[in-house]
Amino acid sequence: MNISNSRIKDALSGLSTVLHGKDDALIKVLACIFSGGHLLLEDLPGLGKTTLAIAVARLLGLKFGRVQCTNDLLPTDVTGLNIFKMEKGEFEFHAGPIFNNLVLVDEINRATPKTQSALLEAMGEEQATIDGTTYRLPRPFFVMATQNPVEHSGTFPLPESQMDRFMMKVSIGYPPRVAEREILRVGSRKSVLDDLPAMFDPEEILTIQKTIEETIRVSDKIIDYILNVTEKTRAHPDIAAGISTRGAMSLLSCAKTAAWMQGREYVLPEDVKAIAPDTLLHRIQLRQGMEPVESVKKEILHAIFQETPTVA
Repeated sequence: MNISNSRIKDALSGLSTVLHGKDDALIKVLACIFSGGHLLLEDLPGLGKTTLAIAVARLLGLKFGRVQCTNDLLPTDVTGLNIFKMEKGEFEFHAGPIFNNLVLVDEINRATPKTQSALLEAMGEEQATIDGTTYRLPRPFFVMATQNPVEHSGTFPLPESQMDRFMMKVSIGYPPRVAEREILRVGSRKSVLDDLPAMFDPEEILTIQKTIEETIRVSDKIIDYILNVTEKTRAHPDIAAGISTRGAMSLLSCAKTAAWMQGREYVLPEDVKAIAPDTLLHRIQLRQGMEPVESVKKEILHAIFQETPTVA
């Protein structure tokens, strides 16, 4: 993606100081944030997922919270709970880490389904209900969750309903050799991370989201193009669960953000194609008997786009 927005270029430059050689992944992360969505980072340990989340929060000026998932984590460890105060003779609410602008949920698939479900209301409605009382979460609100794709011992796969609430799933991958050599030569970048300046603030993030929503034009042909793709996923013989309406909306939102990041006021089919794998693949559920590997999903999605006429 050829970024022309100077503010986004500056943000990418800041992030690249703590995560070398990964501009493509960084662009997608920022696109998800500016689209107002939640992000799932799926990758092997030690490739910078946690560092990236902290860097994004600092660079965007967002209040940061972290949940380290284990199989004994309780829902109240995420949302908070009411504690009885003897001196006051009443319960007092103590907010959990979810009451932050950006919440890193580390190794989300290590939490039990009951604890994972504590995130559903927050991710869908930007609120949390504790003991019958509903609390609004700060705005903007983002969940950035991580999971290890190859380690299965002691993990609980995310249900389809939760996967669908993540606007994008992104993998960082191994750095290029030249970048990894620089990492080994320089060593820890913790000091750089600590000194990363805030280039935005929460109100500005909300303004950007509103600007993208209200000013980036989408033609009826683009909408039909997205609908044609999503309908083909639902009718495909190898797909058990195709793209939901939420998934189609996520694809459109990310395409609008991609156009904005490139300095355009309208969406092109290329914007849809570029962002589709990261927005759609994690939502596709293959039929029983199909090998559930990412490469199979990629081949199916690629074939669907190949047979779907591009709008003029």
